[in-house]
Amino acid sequence: MTDNNNDPHRAKVHHIYAYIRDNYYFNRPDLRIKGEEFNAALLFSLLVGLFQGKALIIGEPGLGKTTSVEYMGALLYRLPLGTIWRGEISGHPEQTEEKIIGRPDLGKLSQGKEVVVWSHFSLLPVKIVDEINRLPETKQSLILDGVDRGNWAYLNDAIINREYCLFATANYQDQGTNTIIAPLMDRFDMMVESKHPGANLAGCIGTESPDGAALRHESLENQFKSVLSREDDYEDRMKKVEELSGEFGSYLEENYQLPSFSLAERQAIRSQKDEIRFDVDSHAFLRFITAELSFCYPYGQKRSRESCEEGCHFNGYLCHRIKSCISNRFPMSARSLSQALAWLLGDDHVDLEHLKAVLPYTLAHRIQWKENAVARCEKAMRRDPLEIYMAKEAVEEVHERYMEQGHRIKEALAVACRIAENEAMAPLHGDHPLYWEIRKDLGEEVHPP
Repeated sequence: MTDNNNDPHRAKVHHIYAYIRDNYYFNRPDLRIKGEEFNAALLFSLLVGLFQGKALIIGEPGLGKTTSVEYMGALLYRLPLGTIWRGEISGHPEQTEEKIIGRPDLGKLSQGKEVVVWSHFSLLPVKIVDEINRLPETKQSLILDGVDRGNWAYLNDAIINREYCLFATANYQDQGTNTIIAPLMDRFDMMVESKHPGANLAGCIGTESPDGAALRHESLENQFKSVLSREDDYEDRMKKVEELSGEFGSYLEENYQLPSFSLAERQAIRSQKDEIRFDVDSHAFLRFITAELSFCYPYGQKRSRESCEEGCHFNGYLCHRIKSCISNRFPMSARSLSQALAWLLGDDHVDLEHLKAVLPYTLAHRIQWKENAVARCEKAMRRDPLEIYMAKEAVEEVHERYMEQGHRIKEALAVACRIAENEAMAPLHGDHPLYWEIRKDLGEEVHPP
């Protein structure tokens, strides 16, 4: 992996990626972009952790889903492993709001005072839910607002995380698992599979890799526990947590030459990422695919309760194969992750290659395919789970259409902007849902050809 532009922050991220890849999460590269090879699960988990996203990591049991993000969180946020472990939530049917979010201080309650003892999960910036699909659907609803906004409420009190990332792991369906509810699925920025590393690499696990001792510090872990258990104001506790994190970062650097990030460094990196702009093609392509995932001529937009007519003019597009409209969180996730990837690779703008790399992982858990579309792909020869495979195929299909008419799409978008600024121009016509969306936005009455 190259150290693009010699940026010290970027060099640290590359170092952390390589350290976890070589010591804790043995796996094969399965993603190639800009001439570099990555393991998708490790790469996107790293970007999600650094840029405050939310990731769902799926796979068979025992393939390092939880372990990899524990080590990643330790280095990105300077938290000892013991502290991260104390903040993890396990998915099981008996999980309660008091174990997940907070509980009343019974001693204070007996005195007539309502004081909340917040869980380490709700307080810490690195949040991990292990085997989330073992939570019953009713229990999953408990974390919806916290997952979405970092807003955790209990009794008459609430805290709002100043920064946080969330990782949830899920094994494939068995007798003990439940369906992850659609509102929770949509809140994840991306879904990726943790794959088996192969027999040769698997043989090295437990023999050549360190046992995690470098990321343990018993004394500091006890101090973190003490600070997080106080009744202090949330911001005061977080300031003390950052001080302890600085001590742990110095310990890692001095004893193991391991890089880590302070709060100020993380904020600086996020500012750099936000300054990265999209080129014309990536901007147009994101609108292009969003149109196919939301458009419906008879009803204006896709709705799960309304079915397409077989003779619809647009039955060759994705809109005819999906059940419902894509959410507004999709383009937000796609933009953020593609900017993060461009930043990591040292590029000054997002192009189609960045965007195409992240799109399948931001779409796989969000698209609700019709049964006939699933049936056509179930028996295909594929290396990915069905959801990710279908998302990759969809992105390639839409990309082919875009390459055929991209120049006209960009002209149509430019014309739409000029008309919106009150210039007298006639919008271009074309045979794609995006043209129809542009014309509707401009107040035209449209009819299918």
